[in-house]
Amino acid sequence: MSEPIVCAGLWRPVMEAAGWRCWCTGQCGTPHRKTAGRCPREHDGYTNKHGGWVRLIVAPADPTTTPLAAAQLGPADLRAWCPACHAAATRAARKTRASGPPQSDGLFDL
Repeated sequence: MSEPIVCAGLWRPVMEAAGWRCWCTGQCGTPHRKTAGRCPREHDGYTNKHGGWVRLIVAPADPTTTPLAAAQLGPADLRAWCPACHAAATRAARKTRASGPPQSDGLFDL
């Protein structure tokens, strides 16, 4: 089983908690209907004949977490993600946050 060169002590407990499978349950925008609502990609598994090997990453459960804040998180706040789900979930979360209601600073409130 392949592991990262650094931070394997943090990476391994997150992978074991996830069962060596991507944690995404639709945050990426895909409902994952064929696999009971969870991404089917497993670490060191093969995606398909057009893809390649899956190497899961450990990243915050909230994809909008800043890199500085993410570096300070413990295993309980991290999840196993396949790169495709993580990228899509990050895009979706940023889009949702950017399209939210405009924030008022109170300057022109009556």
